Amino acid sequence: MASASTLAGSSALGLGAVGGPGPWGSSAGSPSRYVAGMQELFRSHSKTREFPAHSAKVHSVAWSCDGRRLASGSFDKTASVFLLEKDRLVKENNYRGHGDSVDQLCWHPSNPDLFVTASGDKTIRIWDVRTTKCIATVNTKGENINICWSPDGQTIAVGNKDDVVTFIDAKTHRSKAEEQFKFEVNEISWNNDNNMFFLTNGNGCINILSYPELKPVQSINAHPSNCICIKFDPMGKYFATGSADALVSLWDVDELVCVRCFSRLDWPVRTLSFSHDGKMLASASEDHFIDIAEVETGDKLWEVQCESPTFTVAWHPKRPLLAFACDDKDGKYDSSREAGTVKLFGLPNDS
Repeated sequence: MASASTLAGSSALGLGAVGGPGPWGSSAGSPSRYVAGMQELFRSHSKTREFPAHSAKVHSVAWSCDGRRLASGSFDKTASVFLLEKDRLVKENNYRGHGDSVDQLCWHPSNPDLFVTASGDKTIRIWDVRTTKCIATVNTKGENINICWSPDGQTIAVGNKDDVVTFIDAKTHRSKAEEQFKFEVNEISWNNDNNMFFLTNGNGCINILSYPELKPVQSINAHPSNCICIKFDPMGKYFATGSADALVSLWDVDELVCVRCFSRLDWPVRTLSFSHDGKMLASASEDHFIDIAEVETGDKLWEVQCESPTFTVAWHPKRPLLAFACDDKDGKYDSSREAGTVKLFGLPNDS
């Protein structure tokens, strides 16, 4: 995998300017038909609207599989769930119970009523939006910081600050397996086929384990510095990683090679999301904009302006709507302003 690491590494040497050759930034010539079409759409749908969600920073946002609901998790120890109505989010419920920050959450991959939250209180909680109740609290060994639900819905994986990943049976709520890693584990994810498990780590590597055996398959030197986040595209063709070198790299799932890099951000890439058709990739950082790229060319499609660093981004599973949350500073403009808002981009300008 040296080729991939040298590819990603060369950008860190300054070859990754926007509009550079080949995989670096823009391709020559006019934008693709897809880019032109989406830019035309966003010109009339470039509105971002804020919705009060929490009394402190929002760490994580995620859509239910049917796109009807958006959940958010916050430093205020709660999760909130919104219903998406025409062009706005309407708060449905606030979910209390955790004793510490809710760092990450995700929905069941095929049941739109269930979501799970990971907290620093050494538990994960599974919630049902039909009853608005916590249907399970699972005690874990450490302060949980990342979580994902397997594509087949059977397993929840949770990672903690001590670099232990626990695999929990989603039906019995019991631990099925536990792995202690010798490196800093950042984000975790199954592949879409559910037969491999991926971890990004503090050494810039992507570690791949077989699943359910959890035997090492490969370790890819993806970035010269901390590899922070990973996302799989819904089509199963690519996955993307974001790193502290401010690069996003796009990988071929089957070949495990780096296809191209996106280099328009200047700060460590904290969060990534593919659009429902797999054709757009949103990436965000402490830069005061979210980059939206065309996956196939790396071309810049749009940028969403923000006033502060972005913690989390999530494309809607059916529509070109992007949910996100930033490091809102309380009282920046108005001392009564709530700190924890959820934002939605892609709304009609006249809405």
